[in-house]
Order: sequence, then structure tokens, then C-alpha cells
Amino acid sequence: MKFEVSNESNPAVFDALVDGVRAYNHELLGKELSKPLCAVGRDDAGKLLGGVAGRTIYKQFLIEVVWVDKAARGSGLGRRLMALAETEARQRGCVAAQVDTLALQAPDFYGKLGFEVIGRVTGIPGIPERVFLLKRYQ
Repeated sequence: MKFEVSNESNPAVFDALVDGVRAYNHELLGKELSKPLCAVGRDDAGKLLGGVAGRTIYKQFLIEVVWVDKAARGSGLGRRLMALAETEARQRGCVAAQVDTLALQAPDFYGKLGFEVIGRVTGIPGIPERVFLLKRYQ
């Protein structure tokens, strides 16, 4: 057996690992592929002002990234983008959404949207607390 460690992205290896996880999950949970979900907001000139991106699988919306441009923060854009993305997730049959964030980012934002803290990673010197949140739709 050979081992290797890499400091570069390798899409072929990543895809092979994901395929392996999918095969295992399909054996246990039945066949279902994740489907990307993205909602973005742009200004009149087409400049990206913010977005929500993630994927849906096994009745869950897995939120990977939420970002709003500094100039648009506090305008309600993030809330509107989350509502758009969550509406689509529900239409796909999702019963919950999950996200993780750093304590210095936006846990209060998610709390105002109905997400509950379900876990925290604390006590790592020099690293902000990581917060895991869940929102049930039913």
C-alpha cells in the first residue's frame, strides 16, 4: 500500500472519493444524487451583491456558503436570498436546512431566520468558535 499527501486540489481524486461515499450511501439509504441550489442577487449592472449556495440531498438543504457584499449588508438582501433558496429546497422535498459558521460571522443572522444551534466547536486557541445550526421545515 502507498500513501500520499498533497497540497494541491485534485478534482479526479476528489470526485472518486465522492463517488465512493455516494455508493456507500446508496447501499444504506437508496439512490439519490445531490442537486446544486444557488440563489444570487445582482445590481442593475450585473455585479454580484450576494448569494446562497449549497445542495439538496436526502431531504436536506446543505448550505455551503452565504455571502453579502459589504455595501449591501443590513439591506435585507441576505434574508431575501435565504428565503428564495429555502423555498426552492422545500419544493424539492427538503424537511430541514443545515449550515455551519464561525461565531464572528453570522450565527445571529441564522437565528433570526429560525435556525437553532445544534453544536459548537470551542476551545481551540486562536480559532473562533464554530457554530452548527439546523432549521426544520416541519
